[in-house]
Amino acid sequence: MADAPPARLEVGDRGGARVLAFRGALDAAGAGLLWPDAMRAARQAAGRPLTLDLAGLTFCDTTGVALLLQAERVHGPSVSIEGASGHVAELLARVRAVALAAPRPPPPEPGWGEMLRAGLRAAIDGVAFLGEVAFAIAELPRHRRHFRRPDLLRAADEAGVRAMPLVALLGVLMGLILAFQSLIPMRRFGADLYVADLVSISLIRELGPLLAAVILAGRTGSAFAAEIGTMKVNQELDALVTMGVDPLTNLVLPRLAAAVLVMPVLTIGLDLAGLFGMTLVLVSAGIPVEAIAARVTFQVVATDLYGGLFKAMVFGAAVAVIGCRSGMATGVGPSAVGLSATAAVVGGIVATIALDGLLAIVYFRLGL
Repeated sequence: MADAPPARLEVGDRGGARVLAFRGALDAAGAGLLWPDAMRAARQAAGRPLTLDLAGLTFCDTTGVALLLQAERVHGPSVSIEGASGHVAELLARVRAVALAAPRPPPPEPGWGEMLRAGLRAAIDGVAFLGEVAFAIAELPRHRRHFRRPDLLRAADEAGVRAMPLVALLGVLMGLILAFQSLIPMRRFGADLYVADLVSISLIRELGPLLAAVILAGRTGSAFAAEIGTMKVNQELDALVTMGVDPLTNLVLPRLAAAVLVMPVLTIGLDLAGLFGMTLVLVSAGIPVEAIAARVTFQVVATDLYGGLFKAMVFGAAVAVIGCRSGMATGVGPSAVGLSATAAVVGGIVATIALDGLLAIVYFRLGL
């Protein structure tokens, strides 16, 4: 196209119609050169027939066709095309068909049936992944070399040590809130001291493990999903399989073990912080520290503490498994990792609450 004549536009009149005669090569450079003049001439010809004379074209590509079609749109109806060669006419027809194609309708909103089926499929996939994890645990003695202890220590540091300041802050605030809210009605009956019983039992049996699991899901479950999801998007999981390394043993089991190990520590830290916040409120209400400690030690028994720690371990395992599964199930696209992290957080919190309710029923039936 180096020897092709430059694009030109000749504007004239013929039989009451405005004629735009295009000459030379109507490629990207030529179309860009003629675009302002062609749009101005087509707009000025509004109300009159418009003819696009293409007999003088030596070359035309899709950019030139886009110029011609835009001139048609700017002018409106009553546009005719003359002198187009077979190649230009065919190119015009194809581009016009694509441009005039009806937009695809938006996908229909999923109904209850579709949502139920999607939830059932997700549940089946979760159970299947849980079975794979159990099989990987059973096969761990044969695949010890795939289990990297540095990954376990790094995950434990991220999930436990780095989360402890947030756990302590949340524990103190929860202790303060529970004590304040309980002190108001209990004071009406002269039972201020029994606020220690109420808050300590609530924290150690229920709120401590539950809030620690929520923190684990928000901080660590999403991190597990993002890390493994990024590895899948970058095809690193396929590389591990190619090298004969089991991704579940290498990636999931260290994170699962770290979550299970750190959850009791996080729970105890949150319990102690909550009791400290409760003590601040009760001391400010005139109750001695010795009386508070006596009520806590009298009311809280070893079964309450061990039951809360067992819940914490179950919650930690659920959050870790859901986070890792979300990472393993990461799709493609720029938003895939973010969707996996969101699914890990939501799934971890929902699973934690559901397991808490189930364990509450079991503890009630066992008389614990």
